Amino acid sequence: MDFERLTTVMRKLALVAGDKIMEVYTADDFEVCVKSDESPVTIADEAADAIISAGLRAAFPDVPLVTEEQAATHAQVVSTFLIVDPLDGTKEFIKRRGDFTVNIAYVADGVPVRGVVYAPAKGRLFYTDAAGQSVEEAAPFDKDAVGTTEPISVSHPDNNALLVVASKSHRDKATDDYINKYSVRDMKSAGSSLKFCLIATGEADLYPRLGRTMEWDTAAGHAVLNGAGGTVVRFDDHTTLRYGKVGFANPFFIAYAPEVVLEKP
Repeated sequence: MDFERLTTVMRKLALVAGDKIMEVYTADDFEVCVKSDESPVTIADEAADAIISAGLRAAFPDVPLVTEEQAATHAQVVSTFLIVDPLDGTKEFIKRRGDFTVNIAYVADGVPVRGVVYAPAKGRLFYTDAAGQSVEEAAPFDKDAVGTTEPISVSHPDNNALLVVASKSHRDKATDDYINKYSVRDMKSAGSSLKFCLIATGEADLYPRLGRTMEWDTAAGHAVLNGAGGTVVRFDDHTTLRYGKVGFANPFFIAYAPEVVLEKP
């Protein structure tokens, strides 16, 4: 894989898709449909998916593509592939809360090695550069020219005063019970893959997810966290979370800065 080209293509497609999403987001009204798995979808999801999928297939025709909005791609058995969630956090989008992201990632041999997470309503753009280092680029964003970037890295957490981030839309008692095993200084709520990015920048130390997710929900954020020195493991046995699983469904997991001393389930 040409990582220089991959970074350029993923970054630009995320920004173009973000513009389309914001056109819908700022409109007076938009239609919400319900998919077969009872999750919501809007014209913004579909328009962003069309932009990203076409761009990736044109640039990397020989690399398998998995995307949330195209069910036919979910039957593939692959370990090296591109994976897309064109609008992660649709519930946040519908409620106009701003915590939604465009996610594009490249998985190599089951490991998310490159990714971009763009939060257009918040003006935050995170991605792995060609060398695999994660950066945050400052707004405004030029689609054809990279602006000011800063390398990001995970925190050196105080295990007696952890910063924890959890889901806005999927919080439950099991998650709270697990978080209560730690000494927590502050709790943040965030939607979509922004939770991974908050750990990647050192704004949080720990993100446990005890709920259903799919690989397209997590791959880009996982790649950004990897490139910032972070880790994502399965909740049950603390082994590394891998990709290319049958059906692309994830087990429960924990994302964290490596100096966090993990508690057992």
